[in-house]
Amino acid sequence: MVDLRSLSELERDALREVANIGAGHAATALSQMTNRTIMIAVPEVNVRRLEEVAELVGPPDTVIAAVLMHMMGDLTGRTMVIFPDSSAKAVCDILLHRTPGKTDTYNDMERSTLRETGNILSSAYLNALSDFMGMMLVPSVPSLVVDLAGAVLTTTYLNFGHDREFIFCIDTSFRVEGADEALTGQFLLLPDLPSLNAIFDAIRLD
Repeated sequence: MVDLRSLSELERDALREVANIGAGHAATALSQMTNRTIMIAVPEVNVRRLEEVAELVGPPDTVIAAVLMHMMGDLTGRTMVIFPDSSAKAVCDILLHRTPGKTDTYNDMERSTLRETGNILSSAYLNALSDFMGMMLVPSVPSLVVDLAGAVLTTTYLNFGHDREFIFCIDTSFRVEGADEALTGQFLLLPDLPSLNAIFDAIRLD
């Protein structure tokens, strides 16, 4: 199989454009939820092996919130939205209309908020990919895990890494009206092997 990390710049641009469209849809949905202007930028789209994702999220003892979903339909696999602990709590502050720094634990309301945020992001990115490929993609109900990065990624690799040689990683940066700093996260697309090849065929421009 061709190493997807050898994509040409034009092919990377195609992936980035799909991601930007998805980010725009997600920003609109979150803005409507919060009545605040939210801009979502996609600074980078990477193709990596699953075990290399640890480099993006920080040391293994970093606390992260990960929203996981199944991807069903014409393509199959998994999606994961990863927020660093500080960004996850800031997202809760924003969506729950709290003063900055108010969220300090992940109770039922906070967990539900993060699941819904992850659902919005994953669905927006999958809809953009669906339109690009002309295929039907359906996300499942989201689940949330808050744990150390090493534990989350190791479990993901053991459960889903065997037939998923490469994954797509979309760095995501949130700019919220009135906030001093941008929030960060990653959207991971973990397609199974046939779906991975289908995506690769769709973006090949030669």
